[in-house]
Amino acid sequence: MRGRRKKTLLNVDEVVDFFNNIIVEKPYLPLFILLILIFWAIEKWIFSLSNWVPLVLAVWATIQYGNYQHRMAVEDLNKKWKQVILSTSPMTPLEHCEWLNKLLMEIWSNFMNPKLSLRFQSIVEERLKHRKSRLIEKLELLEFSLGLSPPCLGLNGTCWSTSGDQRVMRLGFDWDTTDISIMLLAKVAKPFFGTAKIVINNLHIKGDLLLMPILDGKAILYSFVSTPEVRITVAFGSGGSQSLPATELPGVSSWLVKLLTDTLAKTMVEPRRQCFSLPAVDLRKKAVSGIIYVTVISASKLSRSSLRGSPSRRQPSFAVDSLQEHFDDKDLQTFVEVELGELTRRTKVRPGSSPRWDSTFNMVLHDNTGTVRFHLYERTPGSVKYDYLASCEIKMKYVTDDSTTFWAIGPDSGVIARHSEFCGKEVDMVLPFEGVNAGELAVRLVVKEWQFSDGSLSFNFRVSSQPSLSGSLNFLSRTGRKINVTVLEGKDLITKDKCGKCNPYVKLQYGKVSQKTRTTHSFNPIWNQKFEFDEIGGGEYLKIKCYSEEVFGDDSIGSARISLEGLVEGSVRDVWIPLEKINSGELRIHIEAVSIDDSEGSRGSAYPGNGWIELVLVEARDLVAADLRGTSDPYVRVHYGNLKRRTKVMQKTLNPQWHQTLEFPDDGSPLELHVKDHNALLPTSSIGDCVVEYQRLPPNEMADKWIPLQGVKRGEIHIQITRKVPELQKRPSLDPEPSLTKAHQISSQMKQMMIKLQSLIEDSNLEGISTPLSELETLQDMQEEYMVQLETEQKLLLNKIKEVDQEILNSSPSLSRRSSES
Repeated sequence: MRGRRKKTLLNVDEVVDFFNNIIVEKPYLPLFILLILIFWAIEKWIFSLSNWVPLVLAVWATIQYGNYQHRMAVEDLNKKWKQVILSTSPMTPLEHCEWLNKLLMEIWSNFMNPKLSLRFQSIVEERLKHRKSRLIEKLELLEFSLGLSPPCLGLNGTCWSTSGDQRVMRLGFDWDTTDISIMLLAKVAKPFFGTAKIVINNLHIKGDLLLMPILDGKAILYSFVSTPEVRITVAFGSGGSQSLPATELPGVSSWLVKLLTDTLAKTMVEPRRQCFSLPAVDLRKKAVSGIIYVTVISASKLSRSSLRGSPSRRQPSFAVDSLQEHFDDKDLQTFVEVELGELTRRTKVRPGSSPRWDSTFNMVLHDNTGTVRFHLYERTPGSVKYDYLASCEIKMKYVTDDSTTFWAIGPDSGVIARHSEFCGKEVDMVLPFEGVNAGELAVRLVVKEWQFSDGSLSFNFRVSSQPSLSGSLNFLSRTGRKINVTVLEGKDLITKDKCGKCNPYVKLQYGKVSQKTRTTHSFNPIWNQKFEFDEIGGGEYLKIKCYSEEVFGDDSIGSARISLEGLVEGSVRDVWIPLEKINSGELRIHIEAVSIDDSEGSRGSAYPGNGWIELVLVEARDLVAADLRGTSDPYVRVHYGNLKRRTKVMQKTLNPQWHQTLEFPDDGSPLELHVKDHNALLPTSSIGDCVVEYQRLPPNEMADKWIPLQGVKRGEIHIQITRKVPELQKRPSLDPEPSLTKAHQISSQMKQMMIKLQSLIEDSNLEGISTPLSELETLQDMQEEYMVQLETEQKLLLNKIKEVDQEILNSSPSLSRRSSES
């Protein structure tokens, strides 16, 4: 019994010790037990605890939601405060851009490098056309790749700053690449000879870039703060891996560095800026040219002293000076010259410090970007000299959502930006003159149309399917397609003649073919002359030059150029082309592309070897005088493919009459006429040439033409040309007289002429030698002509025999079977 009692006491003691330890470790346990007992008592004798649980949960959820709303409101206020600080702070602290360079390295080789290489390749090719070193006669771009090493951006950090209302981001730009590959083929000028390959394999450009978002984020302007540091390493070679030291062509490396540095300085060094558009929609159209109407409205705040520079040590206390300055500004006579590429136009002269011109000019842009420059000049009364005062400019760029962005340098080197959503929308801008303290110019620009590479046009809210003057997507190189160019009229032409007369004519050059209109006698001439050219690929321009014919040399009164790629067949393009390098004048041109199918359809069923060309050289008129006595001894040398023929020489006349007929096999070769002046002892001199277009003539119909001669001031030749389709039974021979008999007669005449020539030589009669020599050459050409006629007759006879043989075989089945069995 005692043992059991002791054991029970031990168990109670252990339980007590256990609870004491728990109380020590968990001091709140008794309180928790007490609360449980209280809740149990309330639940047992007062009311049920289940009614408290929803109430407690609702209170707890309300408190938690209030805390959450408070925390969100605090975060939102912090974000707004940061935005206010960011927008109002003149500069943000530097932020590192390691992430940007890492991203650029990942996407450079497969995305950025191909796109940028194609973009810069077109820019470099365009620059190389206009700028070459003195040691280089011709320069061609063979290869262009920016390599696998991207530029490093913001190595020292980037920051935002505020300039007026414009936000600007500044970041460093450092590009030092050794795997760039730019290869140029140079034809070296004298005293060097031959060609050499110029390889640019190392490029270093370092500077600070500025990025400026404009037009609510629709575009970004970018430029260098100052002229960047540029270094280029150049190698020379004759091809392949062979390379030569740079001393082989001294000065080329420094010329390339200067070319790149000058290009950067003139285009994207502050305050000159380039634009990168961020369109919402990409129509994937490439604009190649455009027509812009530029209106110079007025100027204001012009001051002669401010425009010409501040005078030194002025005395502002003297009222006489201010009165004199006010009088000078009131007496100011100014005009504005508008420049777009090589196209320039001038306003009229207007007086005062706030002149108004309201002059509108039709301008042509030969790219998707351009710069319209405005130069202010002062005209001094009684003097022919114009004083340059100041200038300003507007840059414009086509955006792929069919809109146009304009930007210019604003006050205090700020930014003026405008956006035209469609063609035909007017854009007004007020520009401060650059580099001076006074003066503003109000202008208005309207893009009438953009011309795309696929032949379409964009104008007045819509995209047209009319043909374009530029483009290449639907262009087939050298397919035999013809380009018909009609010079209709001109207006507002100028003259350099002191008597005030204008005798204009137009020269058209497309490739190596040149054509010329007749000369008129008006400032608003009408020509209505049509010319035909073979289409040429490779972006060849139609070059237009306008001259005024004068006694002592013709004066150039303007030029222009039009790209004929992308023309749609069957449509006529009617355009007014403003003349460049002159201040006034426009030409109206019709341009039409004719497909090879249409050309062949007009020829009937003729094909080479199944007909001949009959050319009658009738006469010429108003030829230039090649001899000192004021006359010429003209004859015509005819080139048809590899065949050459000539007429007889007409002595001492400027209006010769030949009435000679020449015939050639119709093989589609070009037909050229060269009018020459015959000399007995000296070499013959050219007095004009022309190309006869005969391919589209209908068969067996004669065309009677007066063709103006090219390469001379005046002169026309009268021809009659027929494309003959032969009928052997109606025309057994090319001549009514048998060819063999005619050939024997020519041979006997040549013998007689040789005897006569020998007698003249024996008598030392040098003056009489020229006539028999000329007749002998004519007889020789006639002999060659009849040999060609015999060959043509032989071909025609064989073709007819084959046709008859085939008809016999088709009409007799037995003969056909025997022929097939044999």
